[in-house]
Amino acid sequence: MPTAIISDIHANLEALRAVLADIDKRGIDRIVCLGDIVGYGPDPLECVDLIRQRCEWSLMGNHDFGVLYEPTNFNASAESAAYWTRARFDAEPDEAARKERYEFLGQLRVRVLETPPDLRAPVLAVHGSPRRPINEYIFSEDTHQAPDKISTIFERIDWLCFVGHTHVPGVFTIEPDGDPDFYPPAELTDRNYCFTEEKAIINVGSVGQPRDKNPSASYVILHPDRAEFARVEYDVATTAEKIREIPELNDWLGERLFSGL
Repeated sequence: MPTAIISDIHANLEALRAVLADIDKRGIDRIVCLGDIVGYGPDPLECVDLIRQRCEWSLMGNHDFGVLYEPTNFNASAESAAYWTRARFDAEPDEAARKERYEFLGQLRVRVLETPPDLRAPVLAVHGSPRRPINEYIFSEDTHQAPDKISTIFERIDWLCFVGHTHVPGVFTIEPDGDPDFYPPAELTDRNYCFTEEKAIINVGSVGQPRDKNPSASYVILHPDRAEFARVEYDVATTAEKIREIPELNDWLGERLFSGL
């Protein structure tokens, strides 16, 4: 039974609905989320409710943490979005619904180690990295600019690790010569990474704010023998217009969605 792994929805309801529809069309029943359900986007409550309903579990991302606690080390646009999102949670007139959403955020885990259906060994899931699950970025350029960082991170996993956070899909590996490398989906056969004995860190990309120059929503389908990278088009213009209508959200947060940057 395959598992759909989604991440970084960022309160983009149009993107989330499109991805869920694609998952349903494929007949996939099991969905998990790697965090950052909220932040940046215009529909945080609706996205939280959908993730609660549809996902078997979800992790805590740095934006979820920022809304629940404090948005530390955020740029001005991200910080403003976090405070606006918190205000949206607080403005919910239904006390029970407000309490349930906050409790959901508060119970999000920072890491999950599990053996998904039909896989031969446990895999690790975190939002950022195995070393600092909520906040650490693993960038593709780290493979040549910070190889020691990548090697140290790989020491924290036994086989496979699934991450989000950078919004850039692809696969990190350690090559036979000991050097780290990164493979974007376009460099994989049929956009599939086939599992071997080697360790790999697989970034599933972002549903709600892709940053690999492709505006389509990104997620991964986990099969027993491979990870399949999927892309789904959605109504970017509607999300961007919603953002423009909210003074607390920087217009740029919507404009960047058109280019996937």
